[in-house]
Amino acid sequence: MSPLPHVAPATEPPRAETEAIQGLPSYIVGQDGQGRWVALESHGLGGGYFRSREAAFQYAVGKTGRRAGAVRLSAEPLRIAL
Repeated sequence: MSPLPHVAPATEPPRAETEAIQGLPSYIVGQDGQGRWVALESHGLGGGYFRSREAAFQYAVGKTGRRAGAVRLSAEPLRIAL
């Protein structure tokens, strides 16, 4: 009988992924196609347009309770679906 292959120990999923699974809000901040700053909630339940990147981040950070990794910056244009 051959020995069992070495299996690496299981690692925990990234915190942001775990929180998204649990339904905790996270936000993406970026600009839309016209250059306006946008903050979008990951489930599509919140967000808005802002005068500056800082204002969008402040909104998102406040809505997520300042959780680490709950606010991300998008390099791609964002779009709010009304």
